[in-house]
Amino acid sequence: MKEKDFISIIKQISNSEYIGDDCAFLEDLGIVVTQDSLVEDVHFSMKYISPYQLGYKSVMVNVSDVAASGAEPKYLTIALSMPADVDDDFIKEFYKGAKSACGEDIKIVGGDITGGDKIFISVCAIGAVGKRKISSRKNAKVGYDVIVSGNHGSSAAGLELLLSGQNVESDFIKAHLEPVAQVEFGKKIAQNVPCDYAMMDTSDGLMDALSAIANESNVLLEIDFDKIPYDNKISRFQNWQDLILYGGEDYQLVAVVPKGLVDFGFVIGEVKEGLGVDLKMNGNRFHLSKSDIENKIFNHFVKG
Repeated sequence: MKEKDFISIIKQISNSEYIGDDCAFLEDLGIVVTQDSLVEDVHFSMKYISPYQLGYKSVMVNVSDVAASGAEPKYLTIALSMPADVDDDFIKEFYKGAKSACGEDIKIVGGDITGGDKIFISVCAIGAVGKRKISSRKNAKVGYDVIVSGNHGSSAAGLELLLSGQNVESDFIKAHLEPVAQVEFGKKIAQNVPCDYAMMDTSDGLMDALSAIANESNVLLEIDFDKIPYDNKISRFQNWQDLILYGGEDYQLVAVVPKGLVDFGFVIGEVKEGLGVDLKMNGNRFHLSKSDIENKIFNHFVKG
């Protein structure tokens, strides 16, 4: 059983039209709402991340979802479950990191603290819609451009370095432990695209986002690997192309918008008739179905 299977069951039983995108768009309230959780030894290990970085990253992963909706991130609540040996210094550093990620525009307005066997963090983020056009994975249309906000593969490369014991100063490790949500990119898309469009972050990998948009919109995304931006230093990794395509936690944005409508970001492909993702790579063209891609991405419910 995979995460997407559980979500499908929940959506079916709850009969909710709000479930499907990373944020629920509550049009009557003029807000979007999202919630993400981080579990010790599943999403992070205290061997590699400091309390400050953990607080920072916990906020950024939720802000990224709001940015992907096109809304303006405004408020957060944070729930923490912690073992008995967690001390005051952990709390101080965690919230310093969280506050740093919030900057001047996002406010922490509440939450909860409980005990637990491991550290468990759950953040709820609220974004204001205002006059912005909100995205949906279902809105990609034939003829649209596929645009990304920045480099892919860096976070996965940083994780590989950490797991191999190379915990040294590195742009890749920084990308993994201190990601930056692409708030300005999301804002510019939402303010400059007046019609329906699709946008999603790449928290579970670039190919996951492309596949989700393609299948929710019932279209084919034709992608040119050579146009995907990445740090050239990643080519020293043996599996560097897989890191770029399937490595998660870069928290870049994928936007699928009318051709020629925006002049920022990196155009990596276009929308065609069909279903799934066609990848042009190494002089070949590969067709990837939803199941092909899901078999390559991280599954939280499988013990490795």
